[in-house]
Amino acid sequence: MGGSVNKCDCQAVNEDLAERVKSEMKDDGCFSILSAFLKLISDDTRIKIMYALSKSELCVNDLAVILDMTKSAISHQLKLLKVYGQVKSRKEGKFVYYSLNDEHVFEIMENALIHVKH
Repeated sequence: MGGSVNKCDCQAVNEDLAERVKSEMKDDGCFSILSAFLKLISDDTRIKIMYALSKSELCVNDLAVILDMTKSAISHQLKLLKVYGQVKSRKEGKFVYYSLNDEHVFEIMENALIHVKH
């Protein structure tokens, strides 16, 4: 690869296996995006918001009541989640309703909860 430096200073014990697994690895950009996503959802409040939104579309007031937090604190976290594409919003009258941007986030959360309860 043009200009990349090989950092590995050893030889594989099982070269065929190592090459097969290496060929199945995603590119570094994919792992960077995954890392950014995991950092985003590593906050307790954002996890709770996303979990609540996995159950129903909700407005800031409802989320504040559910999580026993201020509207300001909820709005701040929702802004981050929206900027990073994890939630979407729609306006109805004077209220803005939030929901998860796609079902994959719900699946990730459900699988993570199963894992930590196991």
